[in-house]
Amino acid sequence: MARVLVVDDEPNIVLSLEFLMQQAGFEVSTAQDGETALELVDKTPPDLLLLDISLPGISGFEVLEALRAQEAFRKLPIVMLTAHGREVEREKGLALGADDYITKPFSTRQLVEKVKMLLQEQDSQGE
Repeated sequence: MARVLVVDDEPNIVLSLEFLMQQAGFEVSTAQDGETALELVDKTPPDLLLLDISLPGISGFEVLEALRAQEAFRKLPIVMLTAHGREVEREKGLALGADDYITKPFSTRQLVEKVKMLLQEQDSQGE
């Protein structure tokens, strides 16, 4: 069973994403800030990360950079979540190594499809 880590500081979003990913058949862990997210990734590496940009403490961009700087997590699929659909943020996230970018509010079906697609790509790379 694939593991998905949901990182968002809004409890309602964490709950809905956790429920959504569990319904799609994934094992889910959650974090409400960047520091906790990095600790969880180190302890129990997920197969995919849903990462909000606006987090207390270190931002989603900083979490993304920290993970991409480590060999073990260079290929970890990371989907950035943001309430800001600004092109400059999207470009920054993709430039830092995000695999995809989703603007809130998002289509739940579309998000699940995206997660499944990224995990299939990961499987086919023989990771």
